[in-house]
Amino acid sequence: MRLLLATMSHETNTFSPVPTKLARFCRDGTTLLTGQASVDFYRDTGTCMGGYLAIAAAAGAEVEVAVTASAPPSGWADAEAFETFCRLITAAVAKGGWDGIMLDLHGAMAVEDFDDGEGELLRRIRAIDRTTPICVAYDMHANVFDAMIGNADVVAGYHTYPHIDMKETAMRAGAALLEVIAGKIRPTTAWGGLPMLPHVMAQGTHMFPNKDLQAMCAGWEASGRAVAASLFVGFPHADVPMAGLSAVVVTNNNAADARAMVDELLAFAWNAREDFTFEVEKLEDSVARAKVLGEAGPGVVLLDHFDNCASGGTMDTTDVLREIIRQELDDVVFFGIYDPEAVRQAMAVGIGQEATLEIGAKLDMPALQVGSRPLTVHGRVRTVSAGYYKATGGLTPGLQVFMGNTVVLDTGRVQIVLLSRHIEPTAQEMFRVLGIDPTVKRFVAIKSRVHWRADVGKLAREIVECGGVGVCTSNYGQLTFRNVRRPIYPLDPGMVLSK
Repeated sequence: MRLLLATMSHETNTFSPVPTKLARFCRDGTTLLTGQASVDFYRDTGTCMGGYLAIAAAAGAEVEVAVTASAPPSGWADAEAFETFCRLITAAVAKGGWDGIMLDLHGAMAVEDFDDGEGELLRRIRAIDRTTPICVAYDMHANVFDAMIGNADVVAGYHTYPHIDMKETAMRAGAALLEVIAGKIRPTTAWGGLPMLPHVMAQGTHMFPNKDLQAMCAGWEASGRAVAASLFVGFPHADVPMAGLSAVVVTNNNAADARAMVDELLAFAWNAREDFTFEVEKLEDSVARAKVLGEAGPGVVLLDHFDNCASGGTMDTTDVLREIIRQELDDVVFFGIYDPEAVRQAMAVGIGQEATLEIGAKLDMPALQVGSRPLTVHGRVRTVSAGYYKATGGLTPGLQVFMGNTVVLDTGRVQIVLLSRHIEPTAQEMFRVLGIDPTVKRFVAIKSRVHWRADVGKLAREIVECGGVGVCTSNYGQLTFRNVRRPIYPLDPGMVLSK
């Protein structure tokens, strides 16, 4: 058996000013992984590609990996980068002789020329090869278009947020594809969407309603009623027509039941739509509340959720850090501020030396109605790190992670992590590689929304959500939506769902 594998993954925040060029899809910032290099890098990791490789190995299949291109969320994907990935994948498809194609795609990739990057890739594949079975593993935040579903035989989405089941999702998709290849199942798919934008801060599978929706999907798969059942909460910071919640169900030749399950998921989600909203607390009140909670000791986690780089944030807004300093919270680690120039300056000063730096607010945010300001801080350079570590848990166990040159500046009250690459602080290892034990810090302040729960969440005694500034703002009123379908909830709160 010969299988073709590929990854093309990007969650596009169309309001983000962060460029998405080819280099951003390279794991080390310079080299795009293809072929055996991809196999070596992703084998035995908790990623979708790791899951596909495991399924293929168990089946004794011969594999070829066309490309593994994955970038942190940011602005519109560069057209040249997209064309590069498409050429690599379609050239491999054109060689022919494949028994199956396994794709790891995000589902919310918007390209300069296409609102639906994944659908365009699949259209191009099907223009070359109309018959080889294809499976796709999509992120739970996929914004689903017709072409993403109609050009694939098996579609499976993550069941967890934080996304700790990436490997398992690909293994479910891959195992189903092998059944298709063997002629044991005849995949039949139904899907549908709702005009609603579930708030990211209300999407976690630790809470209602997404916990219940994902449990329904997993239960149908476990019982055999569905080959794959997926509830996609969508990515609301992509201003594209099909942004929003959707459901996709694949059965073994039972179209009516596939439609029934889709309709059940959509009805549940719509009835729970108010629970998919989020109220923002005033920043000064949040920090003041955190200060009181910190009197009991370590374990207070502050979330700077307007500026999470894993939702396309610049990771360089200073408002939450500024308020933490103004209110004199003590024994704080703040992870972090993306500022390559400040990193270079601190490295030039040297470990153990004092430095005064102007940090943050280097990236303009023209899509936002508010802005941030640089912050001048004085402290001692405690750590300089190349930022390499191998994940042992969290989202992607087994994966080699490269944070880039990273500095810890200690002001006396606050240890500020300065970064030269965008990376969300989801794992305790990210602190430990910098010489910081997060379990003993009174306050752990992070630019994150939900993924931190996968590992950093283990140390949280109290959680305080801090509304700062950023292009993954939790206040939809700060954004101007021009392309998303209207009316849509909650942008149009009084809307009635048409029959």
